[in-house]
Amino acid sequence: MASRDRPVGTVTRGTTAPNRLRRCDRWIAGPQGWRLRRSPTPPVVVDLGYGASPVTAVELHDRLRRVRPDVQVVGIEIEPARVRDAAPLEREGLTFRRGGFEVPLDGGARPTVVRAFNVLRQYAEGDVPAAWARVQERLAPDGILVDGTCDEIGRRAAWVTVERDGPVSLTLSLRLGGLQRPSDIAERLPKSLIHRNVPGEPVHGFLTDLDRAWERSAASSSWGARQRFLATVEQLRDTWPLRGGPARWRLGEVTVDWAAVAPLALSP
Repeated sequence: MASRDRPVGTVTRGTTAPNRLRRCDRWIAGPQGWRLRRSPTPPVVVDLGYGASPVTAVELHDRLRRVRPDVQVVGIEIEPARVRDAAPLEREGLTFRRGGFEVPLDGGARPTVVRAFNVLRQYAEGDVPAAWARVQERLAPDGILVDGTCDEIGRRAAWVTVERDGPVSLTLSLRLGGLQRPSDIAERLPKSLIHRNVPGEPVHGFLTDLDRAWERSAASSSWGARQRFLATVEQLRDTWPLRGGPARWRLGEVTVDWAAVAPLALSP
């Protein structure tokens, strides 16, 4: 087990920006909010690898304390200077510390959510299972790891939800205004999938079907991109194991079971 003096992982580029992770935050506070509310003690949420600026951790705390006022958000970074720079922003319910995938927390606390965005993107695909496993060991019974990637201003985001027993779903979240086709998200797929968007792989099939449904729903664009996306996702309900419903689809978000899109080499 790694100590705090030897964090597990490597330093990321650290690129970040205000409001960049709003789509994932909205999902954690929404469909996943029950995990926070169910915790018998103040739930711990980790922003793992928050980058050169702690702004995403600060925003996460602001958003989640509306769901659970006593939530404890911990920003964890492997680069000591980033932790020092973040320290002045600490407040009740928000702290920063050095660490990596070992997720060091006081008193052996187990996090309810570990959000790792744009972190594993800089690793090799083969490194992903071990990184997931390291975090899974630390999760609370109802806990999740959210391994995601997004563009520089958060208009396109994708993330895999990983529970203690393994990955359970893939979520795509898109800004619908100006969207040309849903598969534009391909370049922002998480590391476990980004190299699998090729014919024959399940995730390629899912994105292809999304694009075809988007084209068939063109007439709905008369009522706006939101209605077009609703019609698009509705067409896939019978052929893909989707989670959630229209309330999430209206946000440009769609979630599918991991088993349906998992890389063939990693499928059970």
